Amino acid sequence: MSVVNQTRTKAELALIERGQTSVATDAQRRALDVLASEGLPSRRVEAWHYTDLRVLLGRQAEAGSEASGATFLSPFLPHSTVVELGSAGAGNDPAPGVSVSQASNPAAFDEVVNHLDRAVDTIRLLNTAMGAAGSALCLTKTDGVEGVMELRPQPAAGGSHSYSSVDVGAGARATVVERAPAGAAGDLSSAVHHLDIGDGAEALWIVVQEKGAAETHLGQLNVRLGADAKLKLFVLNAGGAVVRQEVHAVTVGEGADIQIRGVNLLEAGQHIDVTTTLNHNVAQTTSTEIFRNVVFGGHGVFQGMIRVAKGAQKTDARLACNTLLLSDEGDFSAKPELEIFADDVQCGHGATAGEINADHLFYLMSRGIPEAPARALLVKAFVDEVVEDLEDEAVVEALETRIDDWLARDR
Repeated sequence: MSVVNQTRTKAELALIERGQTSVATDAQRRALDVLASEGLPSRRVEAWHYTDLRVLLGRQAEAGSEASGATFLSPFLPHSTVVELGSAGAGNDPAPGVSVSQASNPAAFDEVVNHLDRAVDTIRLLNTAMGAAGSALCLTKTDGVEGVMELRPQPAAGGSHSYSSVDVGAGARATVVERAPAGAAGDLSSAVHHLDIGDGAEALWIVVQEKGAAETHLGQLNVRLGADAKLKLFVLNAGGAVVRQEVHAVTVGEGADIQIRGVNLLEAGQHIDVTTTLNHNVAQTTSTEIFRNVVFGGHGVFQGMIRVAKGAQKTDARLACNTLLLSDEGDFSAKPELEIFADDVQCGHGATAGEINADHLFYLMSRGIPEAPARALLVKAFVDEVVEDLEDEAVVEALETRIDDWLARDR
């Protein structure tokens, strides 16, 4: 293993030391070598300009950590099949048309292509360096499976590190819930997922991040869509002290469609970063991405890139980031971007930020609704609009329940 660069920060040295305590694979050893020689990205790396992990993780390390006992976690959706990633029980197929096995190492940062330069693929690097455990899921058309899979990390001292490879076969339909539940104060967790949606297949993927107020979570979802494949993705960030959720998708077949919705809920002491890249690589594909952010405090980040390749004519891609600022103590940085190398496309992007609309508030209050409940109704309407785009009653109800609980907290 290479000698650690002596200019590394305390946070970087702590990560390297933690990974070196149990090196299980060659991929982990290579990742630790890269981490030791190159370290974490600084603000000079554009993709990480708003999220300086060296500083943020250093603050978390200074805050210390504590042990937590095991807690029961009920399924996000009724009748879900729970898959504990990397569990020794993998291989017991949970439902007709679904196979689960322990993955060999699909998250290895230097082995699986996800359209990122290694210099900015930090989450996958850390995931591999920390010795992530994972599972491979295959959902086939044979039995017409329409099951709900819930992916959970194995609990671990100091934080869990997990990955999965999910293959939704041609013509199949699947719902996958990715859980990032609360652990112990000071924990650092990571999760890397690779989703391959076959020709004519449909996948609904829901990210539910509810980490504790003193935890760090780094998540990455990589998606490949075949011809006429459809992805519906919803991201809910409702916890964590330092959070970065990445989504990287690429279309490889005509007729593919990507629908992304998300809600970021922020309060004092939080840093939440959502970074997405949607790569339209073939003709006649579509995407719509809308994030709604509610900021009571802390700092939020949205970086959204739409890339349209040369020859990807008839692409229709839209992106919007809308932020509701409810306190002077919070702020939000938004950077929507387009890179277009085709001339027959329809693409648009935008970002808004502001307070509750005074006219809307006045209207509700003039109808006899007190100011506090009126404000709450307007905030709820702001986020519910994107939740209800999912059109799945059970999913909408589960998400709205969690959002309502978060909004009802005393502040």
